[in-house]
This record gives sequence, structure tokens and C-alpha cells, in this order.
Amino acid sequence: MERKLRLAIDMDEVLADTIGKFITVYEQRHQTTVKLDDLPGKEFREVLPEEIRDTLRKYINEPGFFRDIPVMEGAYEVVEKLHEKYDLYIVSAAMEFKNSLADKLEWLNEHFPFISWTNIVFCGHKIVDVDIMIDDRIKNFVNFEGRKLLFTSPHNLNIHDYERVNNWKEVANLLL
Repeated sequence: MERKLRLAIDMDEVLADTIGKFITVYEQRHQTTVKLDDLPGKEFREVLPEEIRDTLRKYINEPGFFRDIPVMEGAYEVVEKLHEKYDLYIVSAAMEFKNSLADKLEWLNEHFPFISWTNIVFCGHKIVDVDIMIDDRIKNFVNFEGRKLLFTSPHNLNIHDYERVNNWKEVANLLL
């Protein structure tokens, strides 16, 4: 029996609208407006006023921060179909933020209940043996030999060296 191709999908800014959560947090806690138009080619912290830049890491480390992030538009439907066609893994560098582990697992169980715990990988470096990886960070493609799909996020808009997908509809068109 021929094995299915293995597909790894990142969470933040791919499945989960982490930028949207950041924008909401800064509007609520600091009455600071950040627009997506401010972000191309920049990390979120770079567009914050200097006097509150150091709060980003504090907020990310709060218990519950990763629990209520909105799902990216179209992600559920496409990932459900990908799950049928591929040996699908969710791979997240969750080890950087200690409280994110439980939050992310609960988030996945709520929003993508068809993905087994056996196909969820929380790690530091994404050294996974898969055929295709969808990620918003090119650092995760270093030493990865498979097909690299760069999921568009404001911080990576100036990167042009990878096959790009702008949304889940484009992922579906390429992989389904």
C-alpha cells in the first residue's frame, strides 16, 4: 500500500489569526490602533509605540492568550479535506511560550476536532519528516527538503523566494 504524502501545517498566522488577536489586545489594553497597512515587511512589535513594545512578550506569555485566537477564514473546511487526502500534522513551535501548550491543544481540539493528538507536534525547531510544509516563517524551511508553501502574513510580504499561498482557498487549489 502506497503511503499518503505527509503535510505539516503551522498554527500561528496560518490556522490561527494571531495578528488579529494582537490588534484586538492593543486596542483594548492601550487604545492603540494598528492597521494591517502598517505591517508589510514588519513584525508586529515594530509598529507599536516604543513605550509599549515590551508588553508584547508579556501578553504572549499570559495563560489563555492562545486559547481564543480566531480561526483563519476558510481554514476549517480546507484542512478537513486535506486531512482526508494527506497524512496531516499540525506543527507549532509552541515551546517558546510555556503557557501556549495547553491553550493550543485546547484550541485545536475545539476548532479542528478531527485531528488526533497523535498528529499534533509542539516543538522548538521544526525538524519534521514531511513532504509538504505550510508555514509563515521561512526560518522553519531551513534544512527542510520538501515542498515549502509560504503562507502570507504581513511580516513576510517582502519575501519572494518561496512558493506562496495567500489564503486557504489558494491552498485548496494547489493541494486538493
